[in-house]
Amino acid sequence: MKRKVSFATAAMAATGSMAAALWLAVPAGASSAASRAVTGTEHFQFMTTSVTFSPVSVIAFGAFTTAGRISNTVGNVDTLAFPGGTFKVAHPNGIGPTTLNPKTCLFTSHQQGTYKVFGGTGKYAGISGHGVAHLSILAITARSGGKCTMTKPPVALQLIVTQSGPVRL
Repeated sequence: MKRKVSFATAAMAATGSMAAALWLAVPAGASSAASRAVTGTEHFQFMTTSVTFSPVSVIAFGAFTTAGRISNTVGNVDTLAFPGGTFKVAHPNGIGPTTLNPKTCLFTSHQQGTYKVFGGTGKYAGISGHGVAHLSILAITARSGGKCTMTKPPVALQLIVTQSGPVRL
């Protein structure tokens, strides 16, 4: 069952979701055994143009290269799904400027935040890490009664999140 959320809520959820993707830095086939622990910096980019904020795809590169998606979001915790496993990313709300032009309904948001990775399954069992995320949203909001509204899905949306930080698996 899909749940309805406001544009503002979805934007904040997307911030955390993107931060979560950063932790895809675990190399394919990595073991959680201490003797074969993998550490390094991983980079992630999340992207969607869907006005429902789903799906959000992610590309990970650095220690390994792979693609995945955000499979679930509950509060400020996103579950990222990749070939061979999943992991969770917790993130507080981002901070930074957000504006809405009341004449053109152009919405912009540029936020920065932190994240923490945990709860891995499969290849990502034992994963841990943290890092910094940057979120950029450019959207045209819907109109209601001749005014811009954020209670309906936007007319158009571009969301990009980049993340980088250390990971251990």
